Amino acid sequence: MNAKKLIVFLLFAFLPMVAVGVMMHLNGMSSVMSEAQAASTNPASAVLASIISLAAAMLIPLLAVVFTQLVFKEPVLRGLGISFQFNRWWWIGWVLIPVLALAVLGVTLLMPGAKWTPDSELMQASLAAMPGDIGVWGFIGFTLLSGMVAGATINTFFAFGEEIAWRGFLLKLFEGKKFLVTALWIGLIWGLWHAPIILNGHNYPQHPVPGVFLMVLSCLLMTPMLMYFRIKSGSVLVPAILHGTINAVMGLSTMIVTPLNDLLYGATGLAGFIVFLLTDVCLFLYDHYISKEHIFLKSIS
Repeated sequence: MNAKKLIVFLLFAFLPMVAVGVMMHLNGMSSVMSEAQAASTNPASAVLASIISLAAAMLIPLLAVVFTQLVFKEPVLRGLGISFQFNRWWWIGWVLIPVLALAVLGVTLLMPGAKWTPDSELMQASLAAMPGDIGVWGFIGFTLLSGMVAGATINTFFAFGEEIAWRGFLLKLFEGKKFLVTALWIGLIWGLWHAPIILNGHNYPQHPVPGVFLMVLSCLLMTPMLMYFRIKSGSVLVPAILHGTINAVMGLSTMIVTPLNDLLYGATGLAGFIVFLLTDVCLFLYDHYISKEHIFLKSIS
C-alpha cells in the first residue's frame, strides 16, 4: 500500500468536508437539519439548502481521487472499477436494498418504545402530498419503488462521488490486504469522513457527538456488503446504485415509527446495525458454503 498516496487522498477528502461542516454551522444549517429530521418544521427552502449542501459534499471524495491521481501523475479514473458490463449482481443488489429497508422497519418496531404511527403529523403531511388516497401501505410501496428509481438514477450520480473513492480508489490502494482488513479500514475512513455533518445534526439530531461513533459503526457494517457486490459485479457502479438506493429508501422507518430515537431506530440506529450485520453474515455464508469463492477470507486482488 502506498502510504503517501493514502495521506494525500485523506487530506483532499477530509479538509473540504471540515469546511462544509463549518459552513453548515455558521449558516445555521445544523439547526435546520436537526429540526427537520426531528419534526419537519423548517421552511422548505432552508431544508432544501441543507439537502443540496449534503448532496454536493458527496462529490468531494471524487474530487479527492482526481487530485490525488494528478499529484502522483497516474491515470485519473482508469483501473478504479468503472465498468458498464452488466451481470446479475447489478439487479440482485438493487432489489436487495428495499428488502433491507422493510427489514429495518420491522426491527425498528421491535425496539423499546417504538410505536407504529401512520397517523403522525409527518406521515399525514406525506400522504397529503401523494396522488389520491393511497393509504400507508400504498405510501410504503410508492416510497420503495420511487426510491429504487431515484437510487438507480440521480442518487447514483451523487453516490458515485463517494463510491469511486471508497470502493474504487481505496479498494485498489489496499490490494494485497485481506478482505475483512480492507473492509475495516475503508469503513473507518468512510465513517469518520461524515463526522463534520454528523456533528451538525445529520442522521443523529438528538445525539450529534455519539452519532459520530455510531456513523462509523454503521459504515463498518455496510462496507462488507458494498465491497462484496463491487467484487462480484466487477463494477464500482453497483455499490453506487446500492448506496444511492439506501439513501432513497432507508428513511422509511423513521417516518412511520415514533417517537424519534436516533440511537435505536432506522438504518443508522441499532435496528439498521442488526440488519446490516445479518446481511454480512448471510453473504459470508453464501460466499463460503454455496459459491465457495471464499472472497471474505481472501486478499483483495
